[in-house]
Amino acid sequence: MITYQQVLRAHILPLTNVAFNQSGSNYDRTCRLWDTLSGDEIHVLDGHRNVVYCIAFNQQGDKIATGSFDKTCRLWSAETGECLHVYNGHATEIVTMSFNPQGTQIATGSMDFTCRLWNVETGAESGHLTGHTAEIVDVAFSSTGNEVLTASFDGTACLWDTRTNAKIHSLAGHIGELSRAKFSPDDSVIATGSIDRTCKLWNIGSGQCVNTLRDHTDEILDVKFDLTGQHILTASADCTAGCYVVATGELARKLVGHEGEISKVTTNEKSNMAVTASSDRTARLWDLETGSCKQVLEGHTDEIFSCEFNDEGTMIITGSKDNTCRVWRESLVNGEI
Repeated sequence: MITYQQVLRAHILPLTNVAFNQSGSNYDRTCRLWDTLSGDEIHVLDGHRNVVYCIAFNQQGDKIATGSFDKTCRLWSAETGECLHVYNGHATEIVTMSFNPQGTQIATGSMDFTCRLWNVETGAESGHLTGHTAEIVDVAFSSTGNEVLTASFDGTACLWDTRTNAKIHSLAGHIGELSRAKFSPDDSVIATGSIDRTCKLWNIGSGQCVNTLRDHTDEILDVKFDLTGQHILTASADCTAGCYVVATGELARKLVGHEGEISKVTTNEKSNMAVTASSDRTARLWDLETGSCKQVLEGHTDEIFSCEFNDEGTMIITGSKDNTCRVWRESLVNGEI
């Protein structure tokens, strides 16, 4: 059973993004770093001149990147709260970003239609990826860091070589804006979600669409591969999430129970569980083997935008429009969650 542990209060305006160790991204120009065990605030990362819209930890957990409507990305020490670099170059707001798995490079996506790559160590720009004709709303690195994926409101995703900054593939086929683009764990498949109500699966080698998942009746807002890469999860504005077999495109499980749109789905890398976040003010914990809802996480008083497991799979954090993050701890009873 998951039990409520801490509520993290400090931000004035709605939280839009959470990332473990744990931090909240918000509309008051700051990012706050928290101790998830005690609920104590560790650092306030203050320096942006406009909304902090997106955040990311590197996999090593010692650095944080923040992207802002002030057109900059800032790199911070998670240990000291010191600002290490300010990355300047975008012409308009930064709305998405990611570290590569190696922690040596950051990709930022902007409303200026471009993606920029930055050297973490030196603070220098290492790539300027152009070609999209609308806002870039998602960026993701492959496991090697040699490729980066961009998803755009122009209805396409692009695959780029981070060593040469050359475009490898343009993935075109959706008839609406994209919301997400993700690599499978083995980097063989790309998944794209769209407001056209479909998720498409693409072969990374050929750039060809190998399957279109069509079961949702409203916009797809998030996609997530499970740890094995054998299943892809989709979150939709139709209040449901889907769990599909990647090899066949078959809908294996339909996760039904929310009463509002699902904006986020994430998986536990230590077990076959998933969490969804919804505008109905709840998050739900799901058993992907059966498709059953194991628990409803209640307590927020407004829409939940974000949810995430910690690396150990023992805690969940949820971020809400009610200006709080909540931390939920796993309690094992008779070996069951």
